[in-house]
Amino acid sequence: MLEGSYLAQMASLVGDPSRANMLAALMAGQALTATELAIAAGITPQTASGHLARLTDGKLLKVVAQGRHRYHRLASAEVARMLESLMAVAVEGPKRHRPRSARDDALAEARTCYDHLAGRLGVALADALAARGLILLGDEGGAVTAAGQQALAAFGVDMAPGHGRQAFCRPCLDWSERRWHVGGRIGAALARRCFALGWIERAGDGRAVRVTPAGEAGLGRTFGLDWPGRPALAEAG
Repeated sequence: MLEGSYLAQMASLVGDPSRANMLAALMAGQALTATELAIAAGITPQTASGHLARLTDGKLLKVVAQGRHRYHRLASAEVARMLESLMAVAVEGPKRHRPRSARDDALAEARTCYDHLAGRLGVALADALAARGLILLGDEGGAVTAAGQQALAAFGVDMAPGHGRQAFCRPCLDWSERRWHVGGRIGAALARRCFALGWIERAGDGRAVRVTPAGEAGLGRTFGLDWPGRPALAEAG
């Protein structure tokens, strides 16, 4: 069957540990050089070059040239969504004992899922938006309500539907929380706006982010979100 053949080809690309580590490094949404990805995978640049060529040929990566430098990034949000879904399945698969690290805790607390927010922060933000009637998320998809259109536009989110294959508002299953966070163009726009306002910032070079003091106040004031710690929804009003 063709479907099985395609699935096997994709599984072989993602299933190699070195390539999996490279793809995971790119889930932060940033473009990285071959040398940076070699370091992330713990392999030599020469070995990394072959892996990157396979991932590019397999349409999982695209190469962006800037001057003399070449950067690699995930080919699309659809690829990122596939990887996040695989992670959600993988954490429920065969277990090998490995003590939790500070990095694990930071990623579970707040991180980027390619271009939108995930972890406890992303799920809490989705809950806050849904509690206020601004978005609808479920197994069948997601939507922004009329009230949400007004509120998010006032917050500075571009509500134009845009072009391309990326959905406007879609649920994305969070692999650490096992619940929905907001993906699609709305999820990406919310993350960009929070970064622009200085409400969140990168915690190092990876996917983890932290909420700033300004963000704690802004998230509470704007969306009724009580942070830090495991977020709890404040009274909507």
